[in-house]
Amino acid sequence: MERGHVRGETVREGLALENISQTLLFSSFLFQSTTMAHDTPIVFAVGILGNLVSFCCFLAPVPTFYRVCKKKTTEGFQSLPYVAALFTSMLWIFYAYIKTGEILLITINAFGCFIETVYLVIYITYCPKKARWFTFKMIFLFNVGVICLVVVLTHVLAKERTARIELLGWICVVLSTSVFAAPLSIIKVVIRTKSVEFMPITLSILLTVSAIMWMAYGILLRDIYVTLPNFVGVTFGTIQIVLYLIYRKHKPVKDQKLPEQKDVINDENANATVSGQNQNQGENTTGLVDIESGEKKQVEEAEKKQDLNARDHNNNSNKTREGTQVQQQMQG
Repeated sequence: MERGHVRGETVREGLALENISQTLLFSSFLFQSTTMAHDTPIVFAVGILGNLVSFCCFLAPVPTFYRVCKKKTTEGFQSLPYVAALFTSMLWIFYAYIKTGEILLITINAFGCFIETVYLVIYITYCPKKARWFTFKMIFLFNVGVICLVVVLTHVLAKERTARIELLGWICVVLSTSVFAAPLSIIKVVIRTKSVEFMPITLSILLTVSAIMWMAYGILLRDIYVTLPNFVGVTFGTIQIVLYLIYRKHKPVKDQKLPEQKDVINDENANATVSGQNQNQGENTTGLVDIESGEKKQVEEAEKKQDLNARDHNNNSNKTREGTQVQQQMQG
């Protein structure tokens, strides 16, 4: 069971990388649509290539969710990246609606909304009850609450169409810049575990190639808002590729020797253990049992059993000694 929790935790952090490339690419559509009327053939070609990479990134999690359906378990990873990807697609669709005439932007993000919804339905079907409620809350917060707030604010604060486009544009710029910090988590895991088992190198390459294309696109347009965030994306993508080259031959986490657990713990006991840990360490939405705490508990239980056995042995020895003394006194 502990091995499964280790794998689940690493999978959870590794799979978050899949959505980094998705969210990153969505931000690029904004800048493509903003200057489409002034595109040269080479810039337009870069935009088309960006859309093709986006489509591939949308489909990248398909093997993961196929495994989820086959095993009927989410393996401990979180739904938040998929909620965020759905939120981003909805935001771009609203932007395209305000700007009008952006068929390519609406089409790719409509597909994004569809495929991300499918992913979330599968996740909700096979995830634990606690994670299911957490997912529902995140969907209501981002995909209902925040989207409605953005719609209201753009109509209240910006009366003219041009002002609305500019306001939405800045919102998209902030999102596209912030998502580049996401690879830090998987980079930290790779360095700590010295394993790239759950860092999808294909997606890392796609992310880097996409960032390079959109950075070139921004340079051609002399647009700092396109160039700067994608330069950050190229940097993080390059770091991931370098880490893969360094640690690709290291022993995978699943093959490393882990402490054996003799006692079989069912799901109810595991949930009870997690609940007890949450009271002391705060809420844990992943439902994973901490390995170090489990080992410590096993050691404490073993020590208690040894103490009890020693006490029983001493009691039996004392009783035998007392009985022998009584018999000797009676014989005397």
